[in-house]
Amino acid sequence: MILAPALTSSLQLPAVLRGQGYAVLAPQAVCALAGCKIEDLMALRPSWDDLVPDAYLKDGGHYRRRRHSCFVVEGKEVAQAPHRAHWQPVEYNALHGGMERWFEPMEPAVVQSPAWQQLLRALGRVSGDLKGERPWYVEAHQFRIDTEGGIGRPTPEGAHRDGVDLVGVFLVGRESIKGGETRVFEADGPAGQRFTLTEPWSLLLLDDERVIHETTPIQPTAAHGQRDTLVLTYRAGGFQGASGG
Repeated sequence: MILAPALTSSLQLPAVLRGQGYAVLAPQAVCALAGCKIEDLMALRPSWDDLVPDAYLKDGGHYRRRRHSCFVVEGKEVAQAPHRAHWQPVEYNALHGGMERWFEPMEPAVVQSPAWQQLLRALGRVSGDLKGERPWYVEAHQFRIDTEGGIGRPTPEGAHRDGVDLVGVFLVGRESIKGGETRVFEADGPAGQRFTLTEPWSLLLLDDERVIHETTPIQPTAAHGQRDTLVLTYRAGGFQGASGG
């Protein structure tokens, strides 16, 4: 049985995020928040067909493809940062932490599109409302998890935090799969929620300081199944890196 999430409107978002540490927005609320049309977001979907295999999976799997780019958002200004490795400390990613992982950058047609810029600004405003206005260092990850090996793991590291201020997880699409349930837990308490994102461009927002999250493995319901997501992380003070920068 698929459990639907409780949805938050764009107007309710600041209060809900401050109150419980996470919120789920339907695609219409995402568009209201970002000031874009759903058609503009759907136009980005074909780029997920051109992601590159993730060569760093330590569990031996071949179920993940991705691209990765970095940006700095300050108010209305969005600047793409020089391409850099993705790095996390082992405290936040016990499986892949401590590694410099170099992924292919996102395609120029995506990062230059008005809808992309609007998304980055919108989550910058959310981060500012939650944590205070400042420059935000944004890492963007396009993911495709497939079931060619029989099972795909959206979060092979398990339940985790990302070591940032705000995490946004957009469901871009899911095809011919079961599983992929999202689970959100209090970082310092017993409460938790579980639900499944099913609508393209629905969004889970997380106050990374307060909650832990994971997504359960996926299995195919036909010859081939896949789950596409976009993850945006916002961090104050600089990008995560082995030197602390």
